[in-house]
Amino acid sequence: MSRNCRVNRTLTNRIAQTCGAVWLLCSSLALASVPANNPLNPALIAARWPAFWIASANVPGGDPGVFYFRREILLSSVPAHFWVHVSADNRFLLHVNGKYAAEGPARGDLFHWRFETVDLAPLLQPGKNVLAAIVWNFGELAPVAQMSNRTGFLMQGDTPAEAAVNTGKNWQIRREPGRAALGHEGVHGYYAAGPAEKIDGRLLDWSWDQPSTDSSGWETPRLLGPAATREAQDAPSHWELVQDSLPPMEHRLVDAGVPVRVEGLASSPGFPAEPLEVQANSHITLLLDHRTLQTAYPELRMSGGRDAEVRLTYSEALYDAQGRKGNRNEVAGRHIEGISDQFISGGGDGRVFETLWWRTWRYLQIEVTTKSEPLMLNSLRAWFSAYPFEERATIAGDIRDLDRIWQTGWRTARLDAHETYMDAPYWEQLQYVGDTRIQALISYVVSGDPRLACQAITNIDDSRTPEGITESRYPSGLPQFIPPFSLLWVNMLHDYWMYVDDLPLVKETLPHTRTVLDWYAAHLRSDGLLGHVKWWEFADWTANYKYGVPPQEPEGGSTFLTLQFVEALQDAAELEWKYGSRERVDEYQAIIRRATEALNRESWDAEHGLYADTPAKSSWSKQANALAVMLDVAPSDQQPAILKKLMAAKDHESTAVDGKLVPPMSELSYYFRFYLNRALEHAGLGDMYLAQLAPWYNMLDLGLSTWAETPEPARSDCHAWSASPNYDLLTIVAGIRPGEPGFKSVHIEPHLEGLHHFDASMPHPAGMIVSSYRLEGTGWKATVTLPPGIDGQLSWKNKIWPLHSGAQILSLP
Repeated sequence: MSRNCRVNRTLTNRIAQTCGAVWLLCSSLALASVPANNPLNPALIAARWPAFWIASANVPGGDPGVFYFRREILLSSVPAHFWVHVSADNRFLLHVNGKYAAEGPARGDLFHWRFETVDLAPLLQPGKNVLAAIVWNFGELAPVAQMSNRTGFLMQGDTPAEAAVNTGKNWQIRREPGRAALGHEGVHGYYAAGPAEKIDGRLLDWSWDQPSTDSSGWETPRLLGPAATREAQDAPSHWELVQDSLPPMEHRLVDAGVPVRVEGLASSPGFPAEPLEVQANSHITLLLDHRTLQTAYPELRMSGGRDAEVRLTYSEALYDAQGRKGNRNEVAGRHIEGISDQFISGGGDGRVFETLWWRTWRYLQIEVTTKSEPLMLNSLRAWFSAYPFEERATIAGDIRDLDRIWQTGWRTARLDAHETYMDAPYWEQLQYVGDTRIQALISYVVSGDPRLACQAITNIDDSRTPEGITESRYPSGLPQFIPPFSLLWVNMLHDYWMYVDDLPLVKETLPHTRTVLDWYAAHLRSDGLLGHVKWWEFADWTANYKYGVPPQEPEGGSTFLTLQFVEALQDAAELEWKYGSRERVDEYQAIIRRATEALNRESWDAEHGLYADTPAKSSWSKQANALAVMLDVAPSDQQPAILKKLMAAKDHESTAVDGKLVPPMSELSYYFRFYLNRALEHAGLGDMYLAQLAPWYNMLDLGLSTWAETPEPARSDCHAWSASPNYDLLTIVAGIRPGEPGFKSVHIEPHLEGLHHFDASMPHPAGMIVSSYRLEGTGWKATVTLPPGIDGQLSWKNKIWPLHSGAQILSLP
């Protein structure tokens, strides 16, 4: 299969652009949460469709396999639009007349199975038109994020004018023998993404999407039952369909890398920029370095060399003999480890091999073993793939390596955002709530696009169990429960409310938060602290939190977990006050008061001036104390002192601050430093933020091009929860944030200590917020521009300046 025609993706991207500005909001109604210009015939809503789900009549539905579906239609002329709705299980790639048309569906569960809406008109022609889809189901080897019923394909015309495409007996199907999943060999550590793939060019059907008069091998499909959208009466199929609200993913041509090591050749070749001929009966190895991590579809074009085997191995970094990554730029004495795809040449001319799913790599190794014929490697290039976020925010100033910090963080955020947010593009590709909350905030302030965040809130909502809590990651074919992440989902809804003017989603989701909070309230102890809860009580990856779980007593009593419950209650109480139940507000505030009193009575360690992890006062953590400050559980006059001790504390030994002993405290991961920085700002210590960037400078020194999951030894070199500096630089240093829900006004409180000039801009639904600061003597000249119709205020050294729409110049002492 060739995606050489991916350039035609611009057609679908233009369709997405017609849906409005990036602030086009996601509606809370399942079938209305669609881009404005993507139609859905009212007759198809909450109804059975004329089109049938179809599948192979000869292959059991649960068996893994790759299949082609095709249909030829005749048109007397090409209409202005030809809208169709397409879905599959697991996934599809749709071609029209041999050119790329669409792919999907975006992931969901069977009760919210997505379908893509596509205008085929730009690819149609008068006369015969070939609609062809490749559909695959990797069975037990599918990504953990992939939920599934059985293999199936669906296409439905939006109106009777497009009914000729409706899937049924008039379609044809055949199984592709030249493609198979290989598994996950080559990776070490927890791996939840999709399998490696084998493509055998000797068996592959190279004409599946072309006109053909030869029907041999093609079969009439089995009808699985009519398709139906959610809420259809007595739906006859397992897939309850909802329209995908997301735009097409970005796809653009990028290079695969440059050679940094070669074996089996006399000199370094020009490949992949130039063709390379590999002699018969030989073996060569090329190691390419892309210089930065990327997520892309590799596209290898080769000619001749029948039976030659080409193996592509992908890795975030190279490893030394002890399995350590070390400096990511170093090549000498290091080897590659990772998932490997296998391509076998069928001897044809200019055959293009490309995997069905994108890969993640900085380093890509090509191993070629030829047989009796020489093999020509014509080219190797890549098609970058990610959610089409636009970088609209800007930042500049005299901060060390500011551009590298910013671009590395934005690259991390981009590679971890596709049809869902993802924790790690190489290892898991799962939408975890802990990561996703931070990712969504970055999306709001850097791109101004809330659609992927809307997807996340609704998908996580869909995962709620009869007990009331959400799953920790969703969609996911393997259930996993981290109850604290259910609390973070409540916080995510509050974040969305502040940045996005989308009350329908907020009002519809708010009642669902009550099941989470009620479940937690049922686990409170009589003293007001939280008791043990079920499943995995993950908080942070740190040495003193075994498996990420904070210390507890036999009956619970965790300071950290109680504080996290308080944070969710605070956010939920604000939402309930505006749109929900005043009785709920009273109930939540009562729990907050009791928990606060219990924490200050039972967990406060007066000897050390810190909150202990439990009432036993035998261990202490930075995580718990940061939350205590951020949530005002700690009295305001104690907060600076707590943070000063926290900043000085060490992981495995005591230290002293102002002559007083500070016990060992669990260190903060990259992830939880996000919450430390919220605490610093809350306590009036936001000017300390830039000093907190040391761990990120250390990662730059190690040659990382994205932010790692943890300090060395890091499994994942690209982890979304570590990208918080992009958010912090805009909301703490530049100090720009919503002044009220829906970003209806702007509040600015910059923290500029140690700087001489600083500029920042942030997208807003009404335009751009632009700020510029210049140190002049002992004061600052500030220029602030707000979008039309927006006002706000600037806070500086306990004084407030009103802001109006348009530009204004302020003198700050």
